[in-house]
Amino acid sequence: MRLRYTSRAKDDLEIAFSWYEAQRYGLGFEFLDCVEASIATIIEMPRLFTEHHKIFRRALIRRFPFAIFYTIEREEIVIHAIFDNRQDPAKLP
Repeated sequence: MRLRYTSRAKDDLEIAFSWYEAQRYGLGFEFLDCVEASIATIIEMPRLFTEHHKIFRRALIRRFPFAIFYTIEREEIVIHAIFDNRQDPAKLP
């Protein structure tokens, strides 16, 4: 299956990476590694994670307080948000 990120998800990822990298050099890349591991699991087994919020499935990211919200479309997996779980849940996609 093809993978596509929405513009919101791309922005979420860039903001989180920048914040972690500002905290400690290299931490942003550790965050990206954990995101990539979760994405690999989603691609391998897209239905592993149940629907959590509306139509979105949620995969937690190891080591970091973030979750990936995605949907399974006909021919692609769409990543809608890389959500910081410390945020107000009203900001969920």
